[in-house]
Amino acid sequence: MRSQVERAAAFRALHEGSPFVVPNPWDVGSARVLEAMGFQALATTSSGFAYTLGRLDGNVTLDEVVSHVSGLTQATDLPVSVDLENGYGATPERPARALVRVAEEAGAVGGSIEDWDPSGHLYDKAHAAERIAAAAEAAHALPFPFMLTARAENHIRGHPALDDTIARLQTYEASGADVLYAPGLRTREEVQAVCQAVSRPVNVLALPGMSMTEIVEAGARRVSVGGGLTWVAVDAMVGAATAIRERGDFSGLRKAPPLREWFAGAGSLPA
Repeated sequence: MRSQVERAAAFRALHEGSPFVVPNPWDVGSARVLEAMGFQALATTSSGFAYTLGRLDGNVTLDEVVSHVSGLTQATDLPVSVDLENGYGATPERPARALVRVAEEAGAVGGSIEDWDPSGHLYDKAHAAERIAAAAEAAHALPFPFMLTARAENHIRGHPALDDTIARLQTYEASGADVLYAPGLRTREEVQAVCQAVSRPVNVLALPGMSMTEIVEAGARRVSVGGGLTWVAVDAMVGAATAIRERGDFSGLRKAPPLREWFAGAGSLPA
């Protein structure tokens, strides 16, 4: 297994190379499958992880996230970045503390902070920037290169104002963020406008209808899928279960995939 320092260096190097996909597993099993498939890094999904606990997004504690991330870093050899939502508190100190916890206790080498408060509002830009600055200070004080991602939530929170999104991301870049992210961008033109307005790597949330080629041509360096893979798995389960319930049709069931092959390697328990 690689050390945390080695994973951190590998994660930073990915951002300096060719554009790449960082998929979002929802549990240890899905993380190990993605590793076996050849992906080079992982990012957690708050909505997908909440689903595994039978909850909606935004209803998971930091303690639970730390435990979840620890499981991922112990089971795989890949760098892991953590969806820290709003940092588990409105004050600038809270996201900084959350970031340090997932790094020091769980082995994460990256994390994202939102500018959205769970009570239902975007933080004003100055306050959001103060939060990113505090998180950046904490991240850059760690003994390895922790990649801090700053998220502008406008486009998934009912406020799709591209000019404001760009202004927020520019402010977060000036506050020390290593990666910039505005989930919910839907067109090549929107992605291009964001990428041209900042100098840090931009992460794009892939949506149906997008292609890797057009996202990369628009200037993005990193692509994630959020809870998308989780919902693919859930949709397949529900489709098969619906056929069973309504028609007694078991044709949707599948034999076990090659788990012995996928689960071999770094994360295996000793015999």
